[in-house]
Amino acid sequence: METIWNPELIDRLIALWDEGLPTAEIGRRLAISKNAVIGKAHRLALKPRPSPLKRPPTRRRALGLQPATCTWPQGHPGDKDFRFCGERPLPGKPYCAKHASMAYIRAKSHSAA
Repeated sequence: METIWNPELIDRLIALWDEGLPTAEIGRRLAISKNAVIGKAHRLALKPRPSPLKRPPTRRRALGLQPATCTWPQGHPGDKDFRFCGERPLPGKPYCAKHASMAYIRAKSHSAA
């Protein structure tokens, strides 16, 4: 079985790996498959990196909202005067009392007749 790995290619792989490039990008730069990169990195016992699929989700703030403010939208998102309520939200909720009462409506119970 013939191998594509020569000392120069291995050195380039290690350098690109240490730069933190994604395995697909390393493969493109070395003109080999992503799987070949992963396999060789494993065989070389290069320092593992977290999978991009297993990273914890990042929390995003919508349009620069400050933490702990009501996120009830006011106006149309495309308008220049669009904003969020901004009042203090109820504990564990994204909305203030006024907007929570509008957002969280209990279903009416249907009693059997």
